[in-house]
Amino acid sequence: MLAVMAHPDDAELWAGGTLALHARAAGVTIAVPRNTADRMAEAAAGARVLGARLHVLDPERLAVEIQELLVDLCPEIVVTHPPADVHPRHRRVAAAVLEALPRAVLATGRPRRLYTCDSYNSLTMDGPVRATAIVDVTATFDVKLQALRAHGGTQPIGEEFAPMAENLGRLWGARIGVAYAEGFVALPVLGRLPGATCL
Repeated sequence: MLAVMAHPDDAELWAGGTLALHARAAGVTIAVPRNTADRMAEAAAGARVLGARLHVLDPERLAVEIQELLVDLCPEIVVTHPPADVHPRHRRVAAAVLEALPRAVLATGRPRRLYTCDSYNSLTMDGPVRATAIVDVTATFDVKLQALRAHGGTQPIGEEFAPMAENLGRLWGARIGVAYAEGFVALPVLGRLPGATCL
């Protein structure tokens, strides 16, 4: 599984429970564009907590490096931001993933599944996130929060992001009758949508 995110704390905030869940049984890589040294140290710490490997991307060569990473890793599943995310950097990373995907898929047959994650209060510029897959992360929600707290030196985790993660986790969880969950939207990979209803 590969998560391509815009900021060092995005993987934890939007998909941390799911990444930690997958890391129990398979390899998980989090790729983010290079940031300041303190933020990258936090990214490495957060990835370790989730059980994932961190890969640092050159922000000037995003699409090229993402394509190379896709070919190298051959992930079954890729997660990124919504193309219409409210944050401009999230949109840029999502666009770079979509640009990189066709050649990688033609070269390797992977990924077979592409999902976008949640966003601020589950809203994009196109409206609410309409999840096609909701993952029960009750068992890994504490791990998600612990990984998110690794970013507390530079980000408003306690005041803003942890409470939002809690609220969103409970909201998605209520939709499937569990304590905590995360929502994802399947995007077509060369015209094909995944048959699975979970990641």
